[in-house]
Amino acid sequence: MSYQTIAIAGFIYMLSMPVYIVYILTKSKKIGYAATGILSAGAGIHTYGFVQRFKEMYEINQSFLRSIPVTNLYESLVFFVLCLVTGYLLIEWKYRKKSLGVLVSIIAGITISLTELLGISKEVQPLVPALKSNWLLAHVTLSFVSYAAFGISFITALLHIITETENKKSFKYIFSTVLMGLMFFMFVSAVIDTATASNPKTVRMFHSTLGNPSLLVSILSWISLIAIATVCWKYGDLIKRILYGFKIDAQFLEDITYKAIAFGFPVFTIGGLVFGAIWADQAWGRYWGWDPKETWSLITWFVYAFYLHSKFIRGWRGTKISMIAVFGFLVTIFTYLGVNLFLSGLHSYGSM
Repeated sequence: MSYQTIAIAGFIYMLSMPVYIVYILTKSKKIGYAATGILSAGAGIHTYGFVQRFKEMYEINQSFLRSIPVTNLYESLVFFVLCLVTGYLLIEWKYRKKSLGVLVSIIAGITISLTELLGISKEVQPLVPALKSNWLLAHVTLSFVSYAAFGISFITALLHIITETENKKSFKYIFSTVLMGLMFFMFVSAVIDTATASNPKTVRMFHSTLGNPSLLVSILSWISLIAIATVCWKYGDLIKRILYGFKIDAQFLEDITYKAIAFGFPVFTIGGLVFGAIWADQAWGRYWGWDPKETWSLITWFVYAFYLHSKFIRGWRGTKISMIAVFGFLVTIFTYLGVNLFLSGLHSYGSM
């Protein structure tokens, strides 16, 4: 089954994270190549699982375009991670800088784990009528390609804020380091949740840590979360020294942030909004209806439009502009996951 292959890819992504950390600590080229090799192997297996999923969809739908596996929450998460990892590997290959792989592997591992921990259905099902359109490939696929680009900009913007902020009491520094600590805790929790689950089909996020039935374990987990966030805040300046040791300076991080958004924004504009409006007209008889997904997609567009406007018209530089990129991806996550999980609307076919 395709979901089993993709689960293996998720495990390999998780495995690459500690190898990237060892590479950062040792600066060993061999370990660096090993980290890249593991992440690349995960991407290869992931691609194979994606092709398997396509074949399973094609057996039901008998249509090439309508069998692209991006039609529900599980498939879209899988495709997002594949785009994110592939995009990062291209950046790593072009710039010969591997240390960003730590955060990429964390996001990839957490996202694949979410497909298990949120109880998301992985069953291959016939398309609902609203999805039986050839605009599906153009609209949905391009949307998630842009999301992956925004994900890369989030990583580099987050690191840029941490490396450029001198005052540890500033909101930007506290927010960025605590957010990084939360991401690391979620990664560790996802590993523990998956490893300790007696039945993978009933596993839930944080069931072994924050949401543990044992009050003692739950309290210790909360203490651990606070401790991790505090350590990230206290020693965030180490990240700056580590990145500089690999010749990754603030200008490089800011440039990659901009290039990722400059790529993702027009793709999102055309694929997410324009093609989405055309698809909506064919499916529901109107181009725009202020559905929650449509509304939040427009909010996402305005945030990244503001980023580009601020950079080129207002001349903003440094951490101020990077904060917009970080905020933009948080809005993107809500548009992507929050609307599906918490709000009802015409896009509810993408829910669990």
